[in-house]
Amino acid sequence: MIEMTVDSIRVSLMNYQRVVILKEKMTDRYLPIWIGAAEADAIAVKLQGVSVPRPMTHDLLNTIVDALGASINSIIVSDLQNDTFYAKVVLNVDGEQMEVDSRPSDAIALAVRVDAPIYAEEGVLDKAGILLDKETGKLLSEPKEVEGAGAKQVSEEEMKKMSAFYDFINSLDLEDFDKRKS
Repeated sequence: MIEMTVDSIRVSLMNYQRVVILKEKMTDRYLPIWIGAAEADAIAVKLQGVSVPRPMTHDLLNTIVDALGASINSIIVSDLQNDTFYAKVVLNVDGEQMEVDSRPSDAIALAVRVDAPIYAEEGVLDKAGILLDKETGKLLSEPKEVEGAGAKQVSEEEMKKMSAFYDFINSLDLEDFDKRKS
């Protein structure tokens, strides 16, 4: 598992779909995950420190987890099958860990609320991770092996399956992608 951070939330100018961009903590590999507008807002509200008058759904879920005596340990983007990402919320319950199936967007919205670490399985990053050219900031057309990250070359068949992801990423404005926000 590779630790990730939430880099940004983007909107495609072509179709207005939202994508949350996770970044590997130790390298410059990114993982774009398509999410719904409500989930994008739930993540953005917390990241931007905006207070809302009433609890949002993810605040409510966190309150319920806490009221039941459990806590959110971490989240894992665990799989990618047929263009669908899967995640798990790892809970601490009575001194033991329990994994609960989740959409990545909901898991990330929970993680940002409790400052829980976000991880991605290496296989997910091998399939959908992207690299940016450090000089131009442009998307590299094919994943390259990332030193120290254990990434593997992706087969031509996998690249065809992932073409929708790359088409979407190519529709994003990435000029300021790796610029840090203060």
